[in-house]
Amino acid sequence: MYFKISNVFVLLTFIFLPLVLFCQNTAQIRDSINTYTYLDFKHMKEQLEIATENRPGPSGNPNDSNAANTDESAVREYILPDLLIAKNGEKISTSKQWERLRRPELIESIETEMYGRIPDNIPEISWIVESTRDTVIGGVLIQEERLKGIVDNAVYPEVEVEIQVLLGLPKLEKRSAIPVVIELGFLNSPFGKINEPSSYFISPYVPRFKQQLTMQGWGYAILDVNSIQADHGAGLKSGIIGLVNKGESRSPDDWGVLRAWGWGASKLVDYFSERADVDQERVAVEGTSRYGKAALVAMAFDPRISLGFIGSSGAGGASILRRNFGESVENLASTAEYHWFSGNFIKYASLKTVDDLPFDAHSVIALCAPRPVFISAGSSAIEGNWVDAKGMFLGGLNASPVYKLYGFKGYATNDFPFMGTALTEGELAFRQHGGGHSTGPNWSTWIAWARRYWDN
Repeated sequence: MYFKISNVFVLLTFIFLPLVLFCQNTAQIRDSINTYTYLDFKHMKEQLEIATENRPGPSGNPNDSNAANTDESAVREYILPDLLIAKNGEKISTSKQWERLRRPELIESIETEMYGRIPDNIPEISWIVESTRDTVIGGVLIQEERLKGIVDNAVYPEVEVEIQVLLGLPKLEKRSAIPVVIELGFLNSPFGKINEPSSYFISPYVPRFKQQLTMQGWGYAILDVNSIQADHGAGLKSGIIGLVNKGESRSPDDWGVLRAWGWGASKLVDYFSERADVDQERVAVEGTSRYGKAALVAMAFDPRISLGFIGSSGAGGASILRRNFGESVENLASTAEYHWFSGNFIKYASLKTVDDLPFDAHSVIALCAPRPVFISAGSSAIEGNWVDAKGMFLGGLNASPVYKLYGFKGYATNDFPFMGTALTEGELAFRQHGGGHSTGPNWSTWIAWARRYWDN
């Protein structure tokens, strides 16, 4: 009996001890990240000479006493910076004036106060194809390539940056340059494996984006943004930001994580320009949530990206920051999210307020003009009100005067539409689908809208 019990004990120890150690290690890693994040955040505030505590942001839990506002009647009045009046008071009435005067002003402000500047001394990238395989998606033969962008780290060998990308291109009978959608996200889902239906014939679900794109003869490129820069403040001394800064802390003007992820998308576009099988004139960018913010940033600063699909990007993305609805500037500038932005942005949750910002989300969207942008949101009943679907709608609505300078259209209405209504008549498009925190239910709508531009 003793022998059997001992064997059972040894077996259970063998099974569960690694799990216990894994949980302990995971907790230790999380605590370490939080500690170093706080130290970096504190150091940035010291550089900014901010001695006061940041104002706390509202809670995303509707049951908390400090829950974020989700009542439209409680939204305060606010005034947005006028996109068509330059700092010197000059009124902007033509696209040439916009490009010569107002757009550069906004870029300067947005870089300095929010997303940060891309440094001049970024090392070169060498792209290699790590592996190639043929696969079939929705009956379409696809060639998938695992790409790696190796950043030259000779200036600081302690930090290595290898950008990971999965590129899928349909193997067409008539080979030609193929349009590609860059998805900012991850190669290995943190939510576990997502099982697809064996058949969509009687399924209530629509095919996922790879299948929908390849059925059009288009390709996809999934950019693993965490291979560019880690998504926490503790990682700012590593990744591409840490490499350029040689392991030192950022200055207040330096780029944040969203700008670094957007830079990665631009470097992928650079690589595409060297390939005959990718259509350089038809490259789009897509992302959801924080990756939707990064997709908008990438498009705003890189004119080679021809179309945008900006999903549930919320505050810090397409949603009007001055609206006190859902997530706020105080949340964005906290230790949880400050790393997405330049250090200067912290000022707007302490010494200054959101009303002191010389721009808002509509300004960032306007930087994309005249290129078409589709803003996507999910049902507030499912993804919640934190991302503020109406705020994102208003971001596009208030960017439309700049598109009109080019003779293009904004939305067909100024009123926030019923869920499911597709506002796709113009170069600024919006649709709130009935699903959750995903662009998934809007892919077919986006594709139909995108064909107007990519088919011509």
